[in-house]
Amino acid sequence: MINSEFPVLQDSSNESGQGDTVSLSLSVSELDDTGEGKGKKKRGRPGRPAQATNKKARKSPVDKGGRRPNGMAQQNGEGGDPTTLFEVVKLGKSAMQSVVDDWIESYKQDRDMALLDLINFFIQCSGCKGTVRIEMFRNMQNAEIIRKMTEEFDEDSGDYPLTIAGPQWKKFRYNFCEFIGVLIRQCQYSIIYDEYMMDTVISLLTGLSDSQVRAFRHTSTLAAMKLMTALVNVALNLSINQDNTQRQYEAERNKVAGKRATDKLELLLEKRKELQENQDEIENMMNSIFKGIFVHRYRDAIAEIRAICIEEIGVWMKLYSDAFLNDSYLKYVGWTLHDRQGEVRLKCLKALQTLYTNRGLFPKLELFTNRFKDRIVSMTLDKEYDVAVEAIRLVTLILHGSEDALSNEDCENVYHLVYSAHRPVAVAAGEFLHRKLFSRHDPQAEEALAKRRGRNSPNGNLIRMLVLFFLESELHEHAAYLVDSLWDSSQELLKDWDCMIELLLEEPVQGEEVLGDRHESALIELMVCTIRQAAEAHPPVGRGTGKRVLTAKEKKTQVDDKNKLTEHFIIALPMLLSKYQADAEKVANLLQIPQYFDLEVYSSGRMEKHLDALLKQIRVVVEKHTETEVLEACSKTYSILCSEEYTIMNRVDIARSQLIDELTDRFNHSVEDLLQEGDEADDDDIYSVLSSLKKLTAFHNAHDLTKWDLFKNCYRLLKMGIEQGSMPEQIAVQALQCSHYSILWQLVRITEGSPSKDDLVALRRVVKSFLAVCQQCLSNVNTPVKEQAFMLLCDLLMIFSHQLTTGSREALQPLVFNPDNTLQSELLSFVLDHVFIDQDDENQSMEGDEEDEANKIEALHKRRNLLAAFSKLIIYDIVDMPAAADIFKHYMKYYNDYGDIIKETLSKTRQTDKIQCAKTLILSLQQLFNELVQDQGPNLDRTSSHVSGIKELARRFALTFGLDQIKTREAVATLHKDGIDFAFKFPNPKGAEYPPPNLAFLEVLCEFSSKLLRQDKKTVHSYLEKFMTEYMMERREDVWLPLIAYRNSLLTGGDEDRMSVTTGSTTSRASTVRSKRGRPPLHKKRTDADESVDGSWVMRNDTIQTPGGLQTPQLTSTVLRENPRQAAEHIPEQDSSEPGSEPDYIHNPQMQMSWLDQQKMDEVNRKERGGMNYMKARSGGVRQQVRGLMEDDAEPIFEDVMMSSRGQLEDMNEEFEDTMVIDLPPSRNRRERAELRPDFFDSTAIIEDDSGFGMQMF
Repeated sequence: MINSEFPVLQDSSNESGQGDTVSLSLSVSELDDTGEGKGKKKRGRPGRPAQATNKKARKSPVDKGGRRPNGMAQQNGEGGDPTTLFEVVKLGKSAMQSVVDDWIESYKQDRDMALLDLINFFIQCSGCKGTVRIEMFRNMQNAEIIRKMTEEFDEDSGDYPLTIAGPQWKKFRYNFCEFIGVLIRQCQYSIIYDEYMMDTVISLLTGLSDSQVRAFRHTSTLAAMKLMTALVNVALNLSINQDNTQRQYEAERNKVAGKRATDKLELLLEKRKELQENQDEIENMMNSIFKGIFVHRYRDAIAEIRAICIEEIGVWMKLYSDAFLNDSYLKYVGWTLHDRQGEVRLKCLKALQTLYTNRGLFPKLELFTNRFKDRIVSMTLDKEYDVAVEAIRLVTLILHGSEDALSNEDCENVYHLVYSAHRPVAVAAGEFLHRKLFSRHDPQAEEALAKRRGRNSPNGNLIRMLVLFFLESELHEHAAYLVDSLWDSSQELLKDWDCMIELLLEEPVQGEEVLGDRHESALIELMVCTIRQAAEAHPPVGRGTGKRVLTAKEKKTQVDDKNKLTEHFIIALPMLLSKYQADAEKVANLLQIPQYFDLEVYSSGRMEKHLDALLKQIRVVVEKHTETEVLEACSKTYSILCSEEYTIMNRVDIARSQLIDELTDRFNHSVEDLLQEGDEADDDDIYSVLSSLKKLTAFHNAHDLTKWDLFKNCYRLLKMGIEQGSMPEQIAVQALQCSHYSILWQLVRITEGSPSKDDLVALRRVVKSFLAVCQQCLSNVNTPVKEQAFMLLCDLLMIFSHQLTTGSREALQPLVFNPDNTLQSELLSFVLDHVFIDQDDENQSMEGDEEDEANKIEALHKRRNLLAAFSKLIIYDIVDMPAAADIFKHYMKYYNDYGDIIKETLSKTRQTDKIQCAKTLILSLQQLFNELVQDQGPNLDRTSSHVSGIKELARRFALTFGLDQIKTREAVATLHKDGIDFAFKFPNPKGAEYPPPNLAFLEVLCEFSSKLLRQDKKTVHSYLEKFMTEYMMERREDVWLPLIAYRNSLLTGGDEDRMSVTTGSTTSRASTVRSKRGRPPLHKKRTDADESVDGSWVMRNDTIQTPGGLQTPQLTSTVLRENPRQAAEHIPEQDSSEPGSEPDYIHNPQMQMSWLDQQKMDEVNRKERGGMNYMKARSGGVRQQVRGLMEDDAEPIFEDVMMSSRGQLEDMNEEFEDTMVIDLPPSRNRRERAELRPDFFDSTAIIEDDSGFGMQMF
């Protein structure tokens, strides 16, 4: 018997194919052997070949199967025809049944040649070019054959059939799995019991599964697991046949003596004995595969191999639950729930789902559920969304099978996931919620309630329960997310608008619980969300990747739902508005409903009276409310109803005009009264103006009210407020906003028509006067007024900028406004005073208003809007770019709040003008330097945090120039020129022997030296020497160090810099080429001052010879491979960002250490690698020759697979019975193999027993 001698090692990829079912019918190819069955041994091997078969002359089966049994292609065969089992299976042109039948026929003629053909099939399916010869098969052990095949393996590529992408190889994987299943199915009545074929195949697969070559290990594991699945089917059939035979035997034996057939009893007894022997033989085969392969490979280092094992054990448990569905096997799935790879955890969950789907299996799963329930529930929060979805579905199945299995805490952990932004997770959680809260479990009660309608219908209580759940979740702004989560599972409930309307309109009957105010608000909000979901047929904003194309069925459902909701709410909405007209929150939600109507129904269904009722209620709402949200909802509703495409437009337009006329008259009279009374105006006068103005402003946003000339009185209010300084804050804000809308509507009219010169002059006069008012409002004492004026100024300057004339609109040139220097300065001062404020000042301003965390976030959002509005003016060249210097200098200090806005502004301005942008950057650094000099005096402490902060900001600015130095050449040179001019701008008043006051700025300028080309460094150095005297060149005191450092940064690298004529991509490519060659060349010694730690990073960014930027050469051999854990300590984690980008400098430790430290670390690493390679090479032998085949990561892995601690695993084992149902003593032909390995069923053995991991690998 051939045994595997290879140790366990790991690596690989890809999943298994489809499983196969076993037929109970006899194989066609074995029907000829039925006569031999009578003379078979009592051990039950009916198809065992006679010994005479081997004595016959071997007949090649080429004529039958079209291939040579040793796997070699025919030399004289037909061109293009498949000649090996591998090629036949790969092409998949022949039915697998006929392929297997041909092989069985050849096996009957010469089993050695047929098995050789099968062995070569597995070898070639692994991607190996080698071929096993008949001499090797007869004279060599399995370990020697595998070693020989390893040496002949193709080293050109790491791919092999199971990992190659493409439809052809995906089909091959399926055909490969099908071939194994059909082979066992066709051989199940004779050949598998001949003590030769299965022994050879199992021994080969066991040896290959222990190989260090991942292709062998992956392919053999997949084959072995599919082989095991096929054997499970055979065992299941044998078990069924045994039961049938036993039943027949009992029935015959129970007959009276005269009718009892003795011969039939003997035949049944013999058949039962034969089936039992066959069952024992199959169980021994399965035990050999399970103990020899599964218990090693389910913890392989490669996730794909682990996934194959877990997927197949789930199939075994489902197919043959009596034998495999017990704690001895379930524990492997439970342990692997802690796997670090998402795809393995996913296979575990899917395997368990197939088991929990069958409620009859729940008693056998009880112990497993109790032990691993917490882990399964925690996986609902898995970082892999696919795993989280399947975990929620599994928890739902557990709930469906047993209500008591999950605690309230477990359920609550799943409930909140209905608000997840990831829709599949939310939908799965919605299914769980539906199953737990909304499923009706009493059929009699359901039948009784089904006859009722409305609030007393079955959905009445469920809707109340939904409202209660929504309120208790305390996420009231996410009603749309809750509805979307439940839409797939509870659509019938969510579309029961009749019930919802009755709950809101009808008075409760005696004994029925009354809906409270909060419950009514929640129900209205949920109802509006269900209407939106039905009408739009897509998830809410923030969930999903956008609107997808609806299918024909979905479009029909959408149309039907829209018609249904229109018919319901055309009648009900006016009544709902009438009942809740005093509640602003409810009314604002209800007024969103008309936008989802099919408005044609008003005219086609003769429902104009309901339209009049709706318009009447909207007018009442407008008169009663001054809340902005309600007024905007009313304005939007009028806008929708006034659409020109509908016939109801005239009716709605008349109602709107009447409303605006009334509001305008009230506003004009109120303004006259207020202006006449002046300071003596009382609160009633102010409220009258404010309420009418707020309503008009809300309507002016969506409707053109130009003919009512609202700008005139708004402008009068603003002028009075500026002159007298006593205008109420809210009136000023609303007047500004209304005036702004008036100007925009006038502009729309002009751009859409053919304006005259008088129209342009009139609009220009209006805009100019309004801009002047807004500019004056910037000095208002009220912050809301100043912020409103600032935003409107930025918007109008943007709208009426030089871009107004683009697109053949040159006639609008008179309307272009360019802000003067005074206005630009005022806008910039406002940003500095109201955006870049200290945290202490912000906290003090909030203490008086007692704002909570949400208000702080809202305040930050408002400040971000202010900064973005001003930044747009800079980007579009409306405000001069130097003004951005005051923005850029705050990049580091306010990075968390405004970093993205400032960075985007910097990027856009660089696209506009690279040189001017560079001058602006250096100007911002000069401003910070001047502020520091004013605070600390001319003698700066160069080690202080303030100086370091300026240098860090300069470093960040340097990183934004990127790697392509050709594109930024002129801009960087200009930046250096301006920096040098600033450093030597003022001489020292003490005399020429003292350094200039700004000389320390050169240390900041050093950060940009790495961005200069070699020839530009010489040019900049020459420019620097124009400002230097011989005395300066000789000084070495500390005060002159900035000059020394800057000179050295320009001189160093001038001869070594290889970036002078290439872009950053060249550097990356050159570095890669050199890293593949192995050890980098030695570097020249650096003797200048730039060897300091602080300056060492500068040259790293550009020079190809920098030690810190080198990558450790990648090794493909496990013989020379480092320990991954040790390597992780000194090899930086690769980031997806481009080399040289900002994250490189932030996260890469090699970028932050000095050159000397890097050299020391490299030396230590070389010594560690040398020692490790020597220890591995001591047992190298043949492995040294084939190291190119070994995996990069073949470390034996229990810790790599399981996340749980050793103590937890030992605790798991205590709860399981550690014996197998089918673990019978091995038969004599398998006893040797069984004795070679310990029992790996014990989890403690998996950890403590070193026999699986401690073997010499090399």
